[in-house]
Amino acid sequence: MNKLLIIGSLNMDMVLGVPAIPRAGETLMGELRGYIPGGKGANQAVAAGRLGRGAAMIGMLGRDSHGEVLAKNLTQAGVDTAGIGFCDAPTGLAVINVSADGENNIIVIPGANARCDVDHIRAHEAMIADSEVVLLQMEIPHEAVFEAIRLAKKHGRTVVLNPAPAPERLPEDIYPLIDILCPNETELERLSGLPTGSAEEAEQAARALLERGAGAVLATVGKRGALLVTPGQTLEVPGFPVKAVDTTAAGDTFCAAFCTKLAEGAGMEESIRFANAAAAISVGRAGAQTSIPTLQETLAFLDMRAV
Repeated sequence: MNKLLIIGSLNMDMVLGVPAIPRAGETLMGELRGYIPGGKGANQAVAAGRLGRGAAMIGMLGRDSHGEVLAKNLTQAGVDTAGIGFCDAPTGLAVINVSADGENNIIVIPGANARCDVDHIRAHEAMIADSEVVLLQMEIPHEAVFEAIRLAKKHGRTVVLNPAPAPERLPEDIYPLIDILCPNETELERLSGLPTGSAEEAEQAARALLERGAGAVLATVGKRGALLVTPGQTLEVPGFPVKAVDTTAAGDTFCAAFCTKLAEGAGMEESIRFANAAAAISVGRAGAQTSIPTLQETLAFLDMRAV
């Protein structure tokens, strides 16, 4: 059994260095920093492979050189790729602008990810059944995401949804099937329709999603760390202050690290603190998957901060 199953996108990231995030109509001179394996699903799968044991992935790649690199990268991270299909569409591509202060914006061209459809999900129902925790995002067709959630609950699996990029709304029948909704502040605001600028506002926005049926909301709140809101609890777990180099995969690293610990049987607070540490390491490095730490690095990071 693979304790953690990730269902989602795989992209090749074309990373550009820019002096600042471009504004509308603005032309900037930048530099090509390279092609780096990415995609929210693949980032989370690689993170899970490096941070734990027993990770698997369902997704779709193109039959091209980018697809070959992405598949090899997953295998090297220890991820079971039996759920990865190949099609004639080009492998997904993401163009990422990274500013001098470490902020980023991203344009995603789905490509083969659009072929990770309901039929592909149903064809791998056995992988969903044979897992402890199922982690999903929103970079593949939404109907495929919702079908995967339904199948996961059919088999009694724990469902964690990272609603990124956040849609205008989720179907009302999907909320009660989500055990843990894991948005960032922007995604939380978009889904709830409420402001999230302060801790109090973020909690109220999270509670609005609980009222729709979500079992819990675990929101990443930037430098403040993470906010867990359940029907009977509100818990803020502080982040670790670090100098940001590139925040590209921080959210993906957080989600995967949290789910890895959760699948191993750890408690919520321990899992969140572990996720905060892994994400803190990732923002201090460049790139998506190149920034993701190993288990040993994350444990050493936590040990240093326990003194």
